[in-house]
Amino acid sequence: QVQLQESGGGLVQAGGSLRLSCAASGRPLSRYAMGWFRQAPGNEREFVAAMTSVGVTTRYADSVKGRFSILKDNTKNTLYLQMNSLQPEDTAVYYCAGQTPSSTFSLYVDPKIYRYWGQGTQVTVSS
Repeated sequence: QVQLQESGGGLVQAGGSLRLSCAASGRPLSRYAMGWFRQAPGNEREFVAAMTSVGVTTRYADSVKGRFSILKDNTKNTLYLQMNSLQPEDTAVYYCAGQTPSSTFSLYVDPKIYRYWGQGTQVTVSS
């Protein structure tokens, strides 16, 4: 099975940028549909972005569309979330997740579908 480890979180001012990384070990990322989720205090875990196993198709939550990008480097076995124009409402713990897909065209926005999760990384955006 795959193990996932996020990094890259931190404190940033509104309007700034961060790039989160999700390093995979144990299995190649190319085997999995991948996603990014976030959870703010008192809120449920919510979908941010997802990508098919082959990395061709992506999907974004409306709240981040045009500001965030999900990227993958198979040579480094690492998933990324490039976050631009950050706002205080983006403050949350961010998690990467992986799931063996039913097809190479599959991607998933429901966190309950994902089997593999990282431990999360905190992103705090100050106003």
